[in-house]
Amino acid sequence: MNRSWPAYEYQPSFILGFHGCDQVVGEGILRGEIAHLNPSRKDYDWLGHGIYFWEGNPRRAYEWAESRAKAGDIENPFVLGAIIDLRHCLDLFDSHGLRQVEDAHLMLRESFTLLGKSLPQNVGDTPDKLGRKLDCAVINALHGFRAESEAPEFDSVRGPFLEGEPLYPGAGFKSHNHIQICVRNTACIKGYFRPIPD
Repeated sequence: MNRSWPAYEYQPSFILGFHGCDQVVGEGILRGEIAHLNPSRKDYDWLGHGIYFWEGNPRRAYEWAESRAKAGDIENPFVLGAIIDLRHCLDLFDSHGLRQVEDAHLMLRESFTLLGKSLPQNVGDTPDKLGRKLDCAVINALHGFRAESEAPEFDSVRGPFLEGEPLYPGAGFKSHNHIQICVRNTACIKGYFRPIPD
């Protein structure tokens, strides 16, 4: 018998998320001049479109902001903290969530086949596949399929990522492992704050 427990898609507690951005944006939000961060809508977003946070990891948020500064995308690296209620969450730690993503891939592949098109591909020169066009398309399609069937929308997506080099020879842990949060509904964000530095 194939059982599912959709009631557990509703997360019971708050988490702390950290967003790397330009200082102008972060300070603007803290002063109340900007209501919310803008959602990312890139075709390679790892968890689909939304506002991205590193769960419980301000250092990784800062490292990401530093990398964007080196690329010329932002001027002054900054970390903004957020109190997040995941609400109705597509949790990729959960078997039911993973099954939904798998099913969405099958449906998307079928749609592309009928149209005579090839699916987008995840690309990158590391096992991490930093350009996640396929994953982004699948998760966005899942949201679309749910909307078409009038199923409740997901407010957030939460996923684990094993990224980077092994911590030591033979290690199963990697240098940049992290949990990413993608907020789709800004009602999940209960407040922003300035993180306390180390």
